[in-house]
Amino acid sequence: MRKLFIIFYIIYLGNTQHAFSQAYQTTSGHVEFLSNAALNEFKGKSDQLNGLIDLDKNLVDFYIDLNTLQTGIGLRDRHMRENYLETTEFPYAEFTGKVVDMDEALKEQFKNGKEVMVDGEFKIHGVSQDMKIKGTLKQSTDGEVLELSAQFKVLLGDHGIAIPKIMFYELSEEQTITVKANLKSP
Repeated sequence: MRKLFIIFYIIYLGNTQHAFSQAYQTTSGHVEFLSNAALNEFKGKSDQLNGLIDLDKNLVDFYIDLNTLQTGIGLRDRHMRENYLETTEFPYAEFTGKVVDMDEALKEQFKNGKEVMVDGEFKIHGVSQDMKIKGTLKQSTDGEVLELSAQFKVLLGDHGIAIPKIMFYELSEEQTITVKANLKSP
């Protein structure tokens, strides 16, 4: 469904007459999670983050196919997908929101890089939570690329992802999520 939305949005952007549209998209953003448990720390990564930022409509929308996350150990990846994330039933994580206090003056500051707050909803494992995420947006001098970086924390229990007692030492309840993407103007 998310891919269909992105495809229709791209077609819409291609058919508009906005010579200076401020919409940016990516299909190859980087997302990483850090699980820092008592006896074990590991990361999961993917370079298949999809998303768009439309500055004119103040829309921020990103999603990742959780099946693309890799921790470097195949068995751990399989257990993560099957036993915790349950990716057969809940294959995607998504964040949708709006930049707080978006106006023309704020957009101008993106040329030098600007820290922003995005107010929205993060959904994983079928459970949505309201979130405020702090990040940085930096626009290239030609306006063709918008660089995004952000970091936030997710509590697995808030999204119905259970951690068995014995796994407490291997899997942290709190996951640190880092996002980096270069979004291009279509």
